[in-house]
Amino acid sequence: MADGSDILYPLESKPPLGKAIVLALQHVLTMFGATVAVPLLLGPMMGMSAEEIATLISSVMLCSGLATLVQSTFGSRLPIIQGVSFSFLAAFIAIIAYGKETGLTPAEMMTLIAGSIIVGAIVEIIVGFSGLIGYLRRFLSPVVIGPVIMLIGLALFQHGAPKAGTHWPISGLTILLVIVFSLVLAKRSRFFRIFPILSAVVLACAVAAICSWAGWFQAGHPSYVNLENVSSSPWLRANPAELVLPWGTPMFKTGFIVAVLAGFLASMIESFGDYHACSYMAGGGEPTEKQISRGIGCEGIGCLLTGLLGGFSSTSYSENIGLVGLTKVGSRYVVQVASVVLILLGIFAKFGAFAATIPGPVVGGLYCALFGLIAAVGIQQLSKADLSSDRNLFIAGFSLFMGLSVPAYFEGYTTYAPGAAELLANLPESLKTTIDSVGRTGMAVAALIGIVLDNVIAGTDAERGLTTAHAGEPEALFVHEEHAVKEG
Repeated sequence: MADGSDILYPLESKPPLGKAIVLALQHVLTMFGATVAVPLLLGPMMGMSAEEIATLISSVMLCSGLATLVQSTFGSRLPIIQGVSFSFLAAFIAIIAYGKETGLTPAEMMTLIAGSIIVGAIVEIIVGFSGLIGYLRRFLSPVVIGPVIMLIGLALFQHGAPKAGTHWPISGLTILLVIVFSLVLAKRSRFFRIFPILSAVVLACAVAAICSWAGWFQAGHPSYVNLENVSSSPWLRANPAELVLPWGTPMFKTGFIVAVLAGFLASMIESFGDYHACSYMAGGGEPTEKQISRGIGCEGIGCLLTGLLGGFSSTSYSENIGLVGLTKVGSRYVVQVASVVLILLGIFAKFGAFAATIPGPVVGGLYCALFGLIAAVGIQQLSKADLSSDRNLFIAGFSLFMGLSVPAYFEGYTTYAPGAAELLANLPESLKTTIDSVGRTGMAVAALIGIVLDNVIAGTDAERGLTTAHAGEPEALFVHEEHAVKEG
């Protein structure tokens, strides 16, 4: 895949605008459900009114669009969609719990969240543009990166079948259409090679709409399509002048800043793996140190914008990277078009209301079809290391297992021993929240364990996958001359 021979539209290509818009819509449709899910979860938790939740959703879409535009144009310059990160949920929920205990209004809770995001974003900007993340890259071999990428896909299991299971007939139809269009008809038709996801979504939504209009699906049914909100919603947000700091002046509280910084740590580790996965899927090979540094730095800029515009922290979206691999469309231009669409969704309420009519089972079906592909890319990355080495097998297997098991421990899914809450009970609140946030993130757990073991236990560069040999000549895995030429 790294040579780009099977990529329909490589990184630098620009499909015709009409086709690029349709391709961009696939990205928007793929990330929409997860992005909107966070404000729909946290908004009611804060006690927001319907109007405040609508503002929150619009802010999130606007922030995602701007962050994506910055990332794809100035950052890693890879076709990566930026959206709301689940890595920060534990910290945000802690802030909301504090707000409820102290009688804060939903707007005041959002200003606490915004203040923590802004500080964390500045730290991420420094880590990225200082080149620190690029320097650290030499300590991250495929033995470390492989399990992290696998967990990016595997850790999303809770958003797959549980969401699809709300109505298996429609979600199953979506999965079937994705498989048929992308793996069967794509071999015979260029149209289905380029638009398998969008075609599957349109047909699945059409079936759901027909069933709804025929009365087979009633209001409240998971697959019911209701267009009433589209006709009743305004075209524009009520007051565009309130786009900046819609909740008020940010507030800063040290304990919550530390907790959110833990979310940024997990997010940076996840994004590090995402850059590798996306670059491979787009036919770009290994991302360079400059790309990674710019990517993390610009991700910080994107998060800074979200803090100022009233949204939540953004990060690279793994599900959209899976879309790149499935469609073989790696054009950054397509993702830039998608960023414009997201910005419009944040400004024009009609577009957001229409996109919100996509039934949950359709989104769940997409997740089931796409997330496993991310894990497969992790296996591909791990295969660059010597898998006949007991050292590598132990490090990769142990970090992968603990990346799945430790978050389960922190979530309390155990009957064998006291939970993490008891273990952390006597620690200072800020330290406890930090450990808890990292412990609940499988990618962070696997990365930390893998980094320590891979750099402490002796192993040659060739064994670790840091160099490969072709025709008897060693070639640095992390150095690609073609990238150096593009980077200048």
